[in-house]
Amino acid sequence: MDAFGHIRLDEINPGQGFAKQFAREIISDKVLVQKSGYFARSARPNKKDLDLIFQSADMAVSCALSGQSGVIGFDEEQENQLQCIAFKRIKGGKPFNVKVDWFQTMLYEIGQI
Repeated sequence: MDAFGHIRLDEINPGQGFAKQFAREIISDKVLVQKSGYFARSARPNKKDLDLIFQSADMAVSCALSGQSGVIGFDEEQENQLQCIAFKRIKGGKPFNVKVDWFQTMLYEIGQI
């Protein structure tokens, strides 16, 4: 609750309940749920967003059921194909390359360069 007695929607995490259920069904010791909060996104998802969400979710379920561990994302080493990327390939510690084309394009489009 906030100072006015309203439920704080940004603290609700319904995905956690689903994650626990799926973890039991696929016999997983660890489960991580990422959620977008109110401050992370202030616009409704468009068709492209929704398509990506459903494709990612479908792939995540397929990978989990086949015993694959990783993160669903566009794999830069595999021609940006949406796939399950092994955790060992995405561990932290490497700096972000600010010179990549897509990032430079975005900076230009939003007037930062």
